[in-house]
Amino acid sequence: MKTQHLDFLIRSWETRDRAEAFYLIRDILVEYGLKCEPFGADRDVYDVELFYHKNGGEFWVVERQEEIVGTAAYYPIERGKNAVEIRKMYILPTARRQGLGKFLLQELESKIMARGFDEIWIETASILKEAVILYEKNGYLPATGVETPRCDRVYVKCLG
Repeated sequence: MKTQHLDFLIRSWETRDRAEAFYLIRDILVEYGLKCEPFGADRDVYDVELFYHKNGGEFWVVERQEEIVGTAAYYPIERGKNAVEIRKMYILPTARRQGLGKFLLQELESKIMARGFDEIWIETASILKEAVILYEKNGYLPATGVETPRCDRVYVKCLG
């Protein structure tokens, strides 16, 4: 996967991205007063091969001037009907307010639809106000069954 949005390069995660992507997500969680859980909800960032590549998912990084400024990912899940979960959509403050979140969400949805999935699920926390607004403005409907302890919202979008 490789695409552009403004001066951002969105590409598939590579092994060399492991630490930088992990620390980016950790720092953004801290920014919002949330705890990074390297042995829980955030283990997938450190073990992308196991959680994403081996399960038929994808993990992308967003670069600007060769620095990672964001991440986005998805993988198939058991919940729902032929479903995936979008995960790890995080953008550094310096890269926000440029339409990158909406662009990433649309790219993820296009890829997921092209692969024939029927539903997209997303878990998030209310404190991530920008994320909540983004999902709700783009057709994600509140659902029940939050599975991640630090999250208090779950959304679903039916495709097609």
